[in-house]
Amino acid sequence: MESFSSKSLALQAEKKLLSKMAGRSVAHLFIDETSSEVLDELYRVSKEYTHSRPQAQRVIKDLIKVAVKVAVLHRSGCFSPGELALAARFRQKLHQGAKTALSFGEVAFTFEAAVLTDLLTECRDMLLELVAHHLTPKSHNRIRHVFDHFSDQGLLTALYGPDFTQHLGKICDGLRKLLDEGKL
Repeated sequence: MESFSSKSLALQAEKKLLSKMAGRSVAHLFIDETSSEVLDELYRVSKEYTHSRPQAQRVIKDLIKVAVKVAVLHRSGCFSPGELALAARFRQKLHQGAKTALSFGEVAFTFEAAVLTDLLTECRDMLLELVAHHLTPKSHNRIRHVFDHFSDQGLLTALYGPDFTQHLGKICDGLRKLLDEGKL
């Protein structure tokens, strides 16, 4: 007897459709205004740092695809109790990273690139473990691409340096708002 699951098929179709549509206009449908503003600012930072519009667009597009796919998996109840516990730890670590980034941005002379790099690397590893049995290797590579890009110590040092002060201020404002609203 064939094993057929319409729920599984629908989930695959939804993930495929959303991954094809991941762009700035679609991001606004799935991502709130504040998150969208932070993503836009991260795009600007990436573009200025890499001097490559396509590279900056790719990293943000990958970030949106991953975020939407993980949200679809969570909403569809695809995670086991153990995976839900891992998701909670991931969320805590992401929260800690956001608070650390915010603190570094608000308190002069406290920035340490290695601390943020380590936090982002831990987040990457947790997320890869969480989606190991749910997403394709291509999606795993997107996760690595996003986290490796933003955990690059050169990028972080530039972001917290004098040339990116305006961008950092906007990112910190967005992170503060997301933390206050409990969205991060």
